[in-house]
Amino acid sequence: MQVEKSAELSGHQNPIYALAVSQKPGIIFTGGNDKGVVEWSLQNNAFIKVMFPVPTSVYSIHCPEGFPLLFAGLRNGDIFVFDFIQQKIISTLKNHQKPIFDIKSVPGKNELLVACEDGSVSVWNLEDLNLVHSIQVSADTVRCIGISPQNKQVAFGCRDNTVRVYDLEDYTPVKTLNGHTLPVFSLAYEPSGKYLVSGSRDAQLKIWDCKSFDLIQNISAHLFAVNSIAFHPTQPYFATASMDKSIKIWGSDDFKLYKIISREKGMPVHRLSVNKIAWSLDGNKLISVSDDKMVMSWAFRF
Repeated sequence: MQVEKSAELSGHQNPIYALAVSQKPGIIFTGGNDKGVVEWSLQNNAFIKVMFPVPTSVYSIHCPEGFPLLFAGLRNGDIFVFDFIQQKIISTLKNHQKPIFDIKSVPGKNELLVACEDGSVSVWNLEDLNLVHSIQVSADTVRCIGISPQNKQVAFGCRDNTVRVYDLEDYTPVKTLNGHTLPVFSLAYEPSGKYLVSGSRDAQLKIWDCKSFDLIQNISAHLFAVNSIAFHPTQPYFATASMDKSIKIWGSDDFKLYKIISREKGMPVHRLSVNKIAWSLDGNKLISVSDDKMVMSWAFRF
């Protein structure tokens, strides 16, 4: 495996918290503690435009598959809905009064899930943008959402150190996974749906079996919080990003560490916390955003 930095995109004036890959190849969107959501070209490694202004920090961005929409979750609890065809914000989803930390869609159901600091997850219809219902998952913050590839399970990472698994059909609780000693910041299902990976402020990765919910493996992955987990779209690897300023690549079949992208390893990586990572559609690049206000693109050869 060979990795090199292919681009460093500057323009944000404050920390970047949110990242989404567009359905249009070579395009990404970022947001953070700035006054707007930004569109970038990975093909030209260039700034394209500020998509729209925002009144407060953006903590999450999501582009649902099959819909010409971008959702931006704000610190004040609002969710802006931007329509790519009309090139404007067409709606503001209002249900929460506290920060929105994650947004994910369920393709088979045309539903959108929104995780909030108030401990609830709201469910929205992607076609008419109406609120379907709200789930009180925890007494405290729901920080992240993971959806199984077969659309059978959804997992919520909570500030109370738990991972709460629900049935995606009717949103009934299935299991509470205990083991982390600090809040759960990141979740990702393995592409075939065999296991779930959780990352926490305790710097640990935990691998959970999706049928038995047994803990398969615990990995002391980073020095500080595991902020983001991203499985490669075709290769047997997943990446993790941490508050310790590093990105690591792991085997998704053997859980071995294959690559460390860090300054200690001589790599020109971020100088502050790496907050979010995502693979490009073709899987040739990993994009990362950070508190250091930079967007970086990493070219991979497997």
